[in-house]
Amino acid sequence: MLHAASRGNPSAPRPRLLVAGATGVLGNEVLRRLAGSSLFSFTQVLAREPITAGLRGVGVTLVPPEEPAAWPPGAADVAVVLFEPARLFYDRERALWTPRPEQLVPLARWLRASGVRTLAVVLPHAPGRLPDALKRGLANLDEHAVAGLGFERVLLLRSARKPDPVAGLGRPQRFAHWMLSVFKYMIPSSEQPVRACRVADFLAVALQLAPPGTHVAAPEVLWEATQGPLEPVARRWLGA
Repeated sequence: MLHAASRGNPSAPRPRLLVAGATGVLGNEVLRRLAGSSLFSFTQVLAREPITAGLRGVGVTLVPPEEPAAWPPGAADVAVVLFEPARLFYDRERALWTPRPEQLVPLARWLRASGVRTLAVVLPHAPGRLPDALKRGLANLDEHAVAGLGFERVLLLRSARKPDPVAGLGRPQRFAHWMLSVFKYMIPSSEQPVRACRVADFLAVALQLAPPGTHVAAPEVLWEATQGPLEPVARRWLGA
């Protein structure tokens, strides 16, 4: 554990962090929260174009235009992967590299080849579309493949997301979307979207507490964490 290791040996070097997908509200909150903490010695973000990092202790790692499988190895100890699209009115975010969902496995392989031992993935989750067993387990074969790559710790946080915008749809599609939106009131409150700052805070706590192994947080876990202190929820989830 990051916190336990540094506490037990003050002279131990702090791990290096890499963030893939430091875009959108969530990516910005995660980067700000983790880079501003004392958990890591240095934070690097993946980018497609040269940019100047705006946070102290944060650097930029340019990646080739090819798929992650063709990238030369990097150097990091802990990695966080997010999939929120860039906000196009932010020049900095347009220059950052954000993974597509189908790139999760090749990206994870590249991270493992780059020395990463702890991998945290924040996955968007469409409320009500997954059976309970999958909400609490590994939802697809890609996540199973990531868990089998040899990381010491894998954290999969499944966060509820807001409905997709309806801009640009025709009248029939907008009417259908409105009809479907009626059912949002049938979604349990524990599966409603959680504020990005709370997800970032929960991730920071989980990175400190998580024991070795694969840990999957359903949306209900993240929602519960917003109702009070984060650490007790994280400890119950992780069995720490």
